Amino acid sequence: MAVCWVFVAVLCILPGTWAAPAMCEVCREYLQRFYQSLLEKKFEFTLTAIEKELINTCRDATGNENRLCYYLGATSDAATKILSEVTRPMSAHVPVSKICERLKKIDIQICELKYDKKIDLNSADLAKLRVAELKKILDNWGE
Repeated sequence: MAVCWVFVAVLCILPGTWAAPAMCEVCREYLQRFYQSLLEKKFEFTLTAIEKELINTCRDATGNENRLCYYLGATSDAATKILSEVTRPMSAHVPVSKICERLKKIDIQICELKYDKKIDLNSADLAKLRVAELKKILDNWGE
């Protein structure tokens, strides 16, 4: 009987660990690129310097990355500002995955952001694509 309960407990735990990499996809990738750019520039890891650089980086962000910056408060039209939840741990070189986990506890919307699927135009049948997908292709082209 005890073996059965252990088996059930293991089955309940495993799916959560498999799904974990997909959570906070935009947060992890964007902040990891930001952190790597700071390391490449041999940037001074102070709170104010990181905050200014993050705000400057967010000016060029588009799509879901811009939405992430909005949630963090790094855009001019943001309603809230939780930049200190990013800059403080980043100044102490905390891993980006841990920063995103902490942000998830503050605002779940941050981890609900996902990148759009890339459409391979060579193999895709344009006649069968949805109108929304065709509009995204045109937006990417700047049309």
